Amino acid sequence: MRWTLKPKPQAEKIKALQKALQVDAAIANLLLQRGVETFEEAKTFFRPSLSDLHDPFLMKDMDLAVARIEKAIANKENILVYGDYDVDGTTSVALMSTYLKTKYPLIHTYIPNRYDEGYGISYKGINFALENDFSLIIALDCGIKSVEKVAHAKKLGIDFIICDHHRPGSEIPKAAAVLDPKREDCNYPYKELCGCGVGFKLVQALASKDGKTVEDLTEYLDLVATAIGADIVPINGENRALAYFGLQVINTNPRPGIKAILDKVEKTELTITDVVFIVAPRINAAGRMKHGNYAVTLLAEEEHDKANQYASEIDEYNLDRRETDKQITEEALKQIEDQKEQNRLTTVVYDENWHKGVIGIVASRLTETYYRPTIVFTKSGEKLAASARSVRGFDVYNAIEACSEHIEQFGGHKYAAGLTLEAENYEAFKQAFEDEVTKTIDRNLLTPEIKIDAQIELNDITPKFYRILKQFAPYGPENMTPVFMTENLIDTGYGKCVGADKTHLRLTATQPDTSKSIVCIGFGMGDKLELISDRKPFNAVYSIDDNEWKGKVTLQLKLRDIKA
Repeated sequence: MRWTLKPKPQAEKIKALQKALQVDAAIANLLLQRGVETFEEAKTFFRPSLSDLHDPFLMKDMDLAVARIEKAIANKENILVYGDYDVDGTTSVALMSTYLKTKYPLIHTYIPNRYDEGYGISYKGINFALENDFSLIIALDCGIKSVEKVAHAKKLGIDFIICDHHRPGSEIPKAAAVLDPKREDCNYPYKELCGCGVGFKLVQALASKDGKTVEDLTEYLDLVATAIGADIVPINGENRALAYFGLQVINTNPRPGIKAILDKVEKTELTITDVVFIVAPRINAAGRMKHGNYAVTLLAEEEHDKANQYASEIDEYNLDRRETDKQITEEALKQIEDQKEQNRLTTVVYDENWHKGVIGIVASRLTETYYRPTIVFTKSGEKLAASARSVRGFDVYNAIEACSEHIEQFGGHKYAAGLTLEAENYEAFKQAFEDEVTKTIDRNLLTPEIKIDAQIELNDITPKFYRILKQFAPYGPENMTPVFMTENLIDTGYGKCVGADKTHLRLTATQPDTSKSIVCIGFGMGDKLELISDRKPFNAVYSIDDNEWKGKVTLQLKLRDIKA
């Protein structure tokens, strides 16, 4: 692990913010690192408000989108709400369809089949619209690159409204409206909304025409918060407010579908991390193992008994998904070892029998193992389909784009992308990708990095300090859980390996010349016991957590790494 201490803000700025907020220097330091420099900015950060949300009509084409939907309702047109099969897509479809049905009955939903249609807008979906007399398709979390498909639909008399957040290509589809804050000609103040977030802005705009405010739409924010967590978008600005209030809905009055998922795991107070690891995988499992429609049905269901039934089915899909991705990960690791490819700077593997629904998860697991840009391919119809994942700091989307001569289509983000290509182009693409990454990557990025917010002493960790720290949540990109470093720690003598397989490290740390001691837990760090035994001094990187045991809550350090 590389330990990187973030640059410390200017001393005068720390002092000024300390004075304005009456907080410790360490808290002022953390806030400044997150771009919070004044009392007012701190107030917005610690006390998000729905009034912080921007006017949806600042987004390019929002007026056109609202006008086209109003026209469809006035003319009694059939409207098809179309979205991708992942969490962002299915939550978007559930959000848009349930809202529109409060205004108008002729609403239907469509999720493409991951296996015979693939990602995004499909010709099969357009044909479904044609055969069933849909003259307007609202596409969510996809469509920004579907230039030919949108043009094809238009010839058939079908209009599109696109709500996307992915990077546009060189040409914008000629749809009735294209909502995407990443459009170069869009002046919307916040660029990092997820697909469901863009959908929510359209709902906000439609509701405003009926005299409703954003406060009237809070019941939909559980879906938005789930999508924000699952899609790993920055949790700052507008996303922070949406996630903050969405979590409140999840924890106090979630829709029946989300409540049914939570009932299965008996979890009470959820954080955004819980949403990512508990709610999102189950929603995703439907699209991976069966069909994304199951997830939409669950999320849109209003009756608790039916929602519980759907959640039970989806739980089964999730168990199947776990078993499948474990098996494929083992096969992929063996393939890398057999082909003696450990010395490459990329991981590109392929097996025609791998389940297309889990190759993204497998790519993430391989990235964790070898820590380099990774692409996992499988067969999809006559072509090969793949999921790509990257290491922190490297733009895998740009690297794939540089190899586009070998690719049929691709899309995605800096750290995650999908692509398809002809089978005969696989080897050429694999080599081109290796060459591109070799040429462009900083070799330091191939060693996992821990970014440390601040160096502190154990005496700095007080209940008051932690109370303020908890208010930094919800955490996510651009506002990660604060990570600290403390030097010259000593175990009090009771450090040991714990857990059923003794793979975790538990110790009580203290510092010379201080009476303070604090329990530390290092998951998967049992092999580092030797570093702390016999009162050897060590340095630690950690986050601060609370631990509940027999009704008593105490602070503990969650170790990220230790060094002699």
